[in-house]
Amino acid sequence: MTSPIRPTDDAARQLARDLIAAARFGALAVLDPDSTTPMVSRVGLVPGPDGLPLALVSDLAQHTVALRSNPACSLLIGEPGPKGDPLTWPRLSLHGTAQFIRHDHPDHGALAAHYLTHFPKAKLYIDFADFSLLRFDLRGAHLNGGFGKAFVLSPDDLRR
Repeated sequence: MTSPIRPTDDAARQLARDLIAAARFGALAVLDPDSTTPMVSRVGLVPGPDGLPLALVSDLAQHTVALRSNPACSLLIGEPGPKGDPLTWPRLSLHGTAQFIRHDHPDHGALAAHYLTHFPKAKLYIDFADFSLLRFDLRGAHLNGGFGKAFVLSPDDLRR
């Protein structure tokens, strides 16, 4: 059987970058520390200055508790359009580890300001002590660009 994965090309890289740039939320998959079963949660996202996703999370959220126990995670972005089969719309599955950027981290100020350019209402809570920015140290990604358009991408393929 022939592999369904196509060679990664510039069009695939651009589609993946566009999906990240347009994403304002994603499905974050983590491992529950008590049961070790997968758990999925919706998180708000913006494209970071490097083009990779950036999230804001609270220590009170179960996905944050899980990431503190085991930072391995996956993030699915890309939503179906208003018509047609939802499986024909592009989506990107990213996998790697989460990196917490707390208020005392040297990058926090610049990343928080960047996040607020996309979600200005987060100014109400971004400085709360229980909130952290979340960067993703990506190991790779799988792009499904639509029917018959599957690609494997590296972190460098995704950076702007």
